[in-house]
Amino acid sequence: MADLKKLVDELSKLTVLEAAELTEMLEEKWGVSAAAPMAVAAMPGAAGAAEPAEEKTEFDVILKNIGPKKIDVIKVIRQITSLGLKDAKDLAEAANSKVLEQAGKEAANDAKAKLEAAGATVELT
Repeated sequence: MADLKKLVDELSKLTVLEAAELTEMLEEKWGVSAAAPMAVAAMPGAAGAAEPAEEKTEFDVILKNIGPKKIDVIKVIRQITSLGLKDAKDLAEAANSKVLEQAGKEAANDAKAKLEAAGATVELT
């Protein structure tokens, strides 16, 4: 079991940017969002630091790997983008293709969830 006091001491030494990077890494690993708790945690240490960056509101949904269920992924791409069959197939087969560009946070997360449920590997940028 980790020594929690030691962990707290180490985390207290992080800069605001390092804490934000850690938050992103944990969100990605655990599949959760810690935006509100992070803002509260950053307040005391941010007194002399630069203002925190604004929360990103627009995301690109990038298809990293189509996975074993190609047809299911193509169906989801057609549903999300309203593309025709050929265009959706071409998009699915292209490496690192953008399924959505500058989509809102909710739409991007919804698209990511649907694509991952179909077996694809997806990244939000």
